This record gives sequence, C-alpha cells and structure tokens, in this order.
Amino acid sequence: VKMPMWPVHTWLPDAHVQAPTAGSIILAGVLLKMGGYGFIRFSLPMFPEASAQFAWLVFTLSMVAVVYTSLVALVQHDMKKLIAYSSVAHMGIVTVGLFAFNPQGIEGSMIMMLSHGLVSGALFLAVGVIYDRLHTREIDRYGGLSINMPKYSLFFMLFTMASIGLPGTSGFIAEFLSLAGIYQVSSWVALVCTTGIILGAAYMLYLYRRVAFGEQKNADAAAMPDLSPREWAMMIPLAAAVLWMGVYPESFLAPMRQDIQALDARIARARPEGDAKLKMGEPKKETAEHDAMTAEHGGAH
Repeated sequence: VKMPMWPVHTWLPDAHVQAPTAGSIILAGVLLKMGGYGFIRFSLPMFPEASAQFAWLVFTLSMVAVVYTSLVALVQHDMKKLIAYSSVAHMGIVTVGLFAFNPQGIEGSMIMMLSHGLVSGALFLAVGVIYDRLHTREIDRYGGLSINMPKYSLFFMLFTMASIGLPGTSGFIAEFLSLAGIYQVSSWVALVCTTGIILGAAYMLYLYRRVAFGEQKNADAAAMPDLSPREWAMMIPLAAAVLWMGVYPESFLAPMRQDIQALDARIARARPEGDAKLKMGEPKKETAEHDAMTAEHGGAH
C-alpha cells in the first residue's frame, strides 16, 4: 500500500490533489519511499526465501502498475494527478528492481527512490508555482508559458526530462541500473518495464508541450510573472542535485555499495537463475538432485 503497488494505489492521486504543494512534495519525496525502505530493511534480509517465492506476484503487480498507470496518466487533465500516476509507475520499477535479487537491481532501485524524491518533488513544486498565480491545475488552462515565463519553463523542462530518464539526469542512471538488474532475471519483465518508460516519455512530453508551448489562449496565464527570488532559491538546489546525480552517480552509489553487498550476501541463496533457466520460487537443479539422492539413500551420506 505504501509503495504504492497496483491495485492498492488509488489513494495516491486523490491525496496529491487534496494536499497543498508542500504536502505533495513531502508525500512524493519521503513518504512513498517508506514502502521501499521496508522491503530493503525487513522483507528481503529477514525473509529472502519467502520473498523469492512471491517475487512472481510482485513482478506481475509491478508490470501492471507500470503499464496501466502510464496509460491512465496519458488521459489526465489535472497536472497533479498526472504526476501522481507517474509516481506509481516509477515505484513499480523500484519494486521490480528490489526483487531482482542482484546488486544492479538493488542499486537501481535505491537510486530511483532518491531520484524520484527529487524529481517528483520538483515537478509538484513547478505545478505549485503556476497554481499560486492562476489557481487551477487544469492543463488546458495554460499554454505558451515559455513566452512570458522562460526561466520557469527551463526548470520545468529539466525536471520533465529527468522524469523521462534523459541521459545526464538522475532518472537515466536509476532506470538503467534497474533495467540491467531486472534483465538478469527476466527479459520479458524488463521489456514490459521499458514499455512503461516509453509511455512515461509520452505523457510527460504531453504535459510539457501543453503547458510551455502552443498558443496563449488564456490572457490571465499570459500575464503571469516569471520566477520570484524565493522560487529561484527552491528550484536551483533541486536542479543541481538532479544534474549532479546524473553526471556523477558514483558519489551516490559509493556510500551505499558496502550495505548493498551485505544485503546481496544475505539474499544470495534465494536468488533466481533467470528466465532462461528456472522460474521464480523453484528450487535450483543442484538442490533438487541432492534432495533426491538423499531421499534415495535414506538420508545417509
């Protein structure tokens, strides 16, 4: 529920719509990561075999979440709801990466949680900036903001590209590592998650195009001023962190690598062998043969 995974994700869009800008930033940047923290801190290290047995269920729900919520985001008219559904899709990739049971998947999931906290929070901040001026989140009420708000449009474009996963931003390294880990387990799951990333580019570019480009049909939107010094002060650190994580991800990966190796050692015995061999939750071949020989000889060695 806290991740949020499909089909128990329906609370998130409504929560974002009802929350103020600060509430949405905290919800996206901190609270959504509690579910992922629970998997890393409790489920995987304490119950590795049980986690492996149910990995197929997690994969299925996460794949549905990535594709379904991306399609739902494509038809949204409320900017906050669109970003909220994108959060469900991104957290689906986080869950699949964690249950890939390999260092690449876990690294990608942890970087994805950090990146999503920055990027999603920045997108909600960007929505809050124009909501304070026009008091509406309807995409159709805006358009052509790059004319009268060029600096705002530049920041909005950066955060949009980071959400898509443009190389050089935090979203790219997060998605790349996650998909690399997932591919070692199942090429089909990786393919479905890649489809969700492509859909993510579609709905985020749709949002940016409708807001920043096009004809200025609303006179009130055309008269909105650009970023204030206070808004600059909030945007610049987020933009710097997104670019820093994308250009030099090792500075974020290095501090967590030792803990990831320790976690990997604890879950190694339950690691799946990939879709070219055995399915998730099935015993390894050597283990099955050993059990059969033990039973045949009455347990004698």
